[in-house]
Amino acid sequence: MNWLGLDHIQLAIPVGAEDLCRAFYGTILGWKEVSKPESLTGRGGVWFSTDSFQVHFGVEKDFQPAKKAHPAFLLKDLDHLAKELANHDIAVQWDDKLEGYNRFFAHDCFGNRLEFMQKTGT
Repeated sequence: MNWLGLDHIQLAIPVGAEDLCRAFYGTILGWKEVSKPESLTGRGGVWFSTDSFQVHFGVEKDFQPAKKAHPAFLLKDLDHLAKELANHDIAVQWDDKLEGYNRFFAHDCFGNRLEFMQKTGT
């Protein structure tokens, strides 16, 4: 097999929570919202893109936030993001248990666990 890369990840959000999702991921994290294909617009949810990846947020009727499972996002300036999250009263939990990385965990506005990482020496 010849894996080419990751096209996108999908996280779940509650039904009707697209605007909260836009506020957290679009406004606070600065991700760009992208249009969903017309064939998928009736399902709800919202999609975002950065220069490096896409994240699709799909609605779940019986939503439960991911407490252990999580995506990990690699950044160049982890401290800047930590300060930005703090400015919005979003707690970060620093973790030094992964050699070669500075990292912290945070939860989005729905309680989904997120990991943010920076390689040390960058």
